[in-house]
Amino acid sequence: MRAVGLKILKNRLSEYIRLAAGGETVLVTDRDRVVAEIGPPQAGRSPFLSDALLADAVREGWLTPAAGGRGQPPRGAPVAAIADLLRELNDDRSR
Repeated sequence: MRAVGLKILKNRLSEYIRLAAGGETVLVTDRDRVVAEIGPPQAGRSPFLSDALLADAVREGWLTPAAGGRGQPPRGAPVAAIADLLRELNDDRSR
């Protein structure tokens, strides 16, 4: 575990973030008082930001996971027959 003051952290942020990514906890101090901790991601956290944000939104109740599990979405009924669509496309192109 390391401790660093705000001013030094500001000037060398990348270095301390690399330490945290490597598993070390960094205590951030302001006038010798601990005000924050920078540490490695929690076990099981996805490395992708979007996954982390979605998980937080579900945990806070903003989103509800889809019921039914992970599969392909249901196929929708075609809006029109392909022959009709191609005919309309050819009509539009001939104008």
